[in-house]
Amino acid sequence: QVQLVESGGGLVQAGGSLRLSCAASGRAFSTYATGWFRQAPGKEREFVADISWIGGRTSYADSVKGRFTISRDNAKNTVYLQMNSLKPEDTAVYYCAALRVTMSVDYWSQGTQVTVSS
Repeated sequence: QVQLVESGGGLVQAGGSLRLSCAASGRAFSTYATGWFRQAPGKEREFVADISWIGGRTSYADSVKGRFTISRDNAKNTVYLQMNSLKPEDTAVYYCAALRVTMSVDYWSQGTQVTVSS
């Protein structure tokens, strides 16, 4: 029913910027926030950032704090992740997810590859 369509991934040089978009076909009544996660080869999927739909409260992983900015457009049911000062360590498949108030995941996007070259 609810689908998260992600776009904006690609190849970028270290120090560059990239913006990811996550558009939902519809907002589930249970959705409290939308988050971004990433998974590098051989590593666990890790939390990157999230933003609540009511109030726009944000949270960031320490590794991206000050470099990444999460934002939302309620009218478009779209969440963005602006990534600046990218580092090779940011290379991963990035996913957005619809989160319940408990932070459990209801839906995942298909993922988009972000590759940062040194």
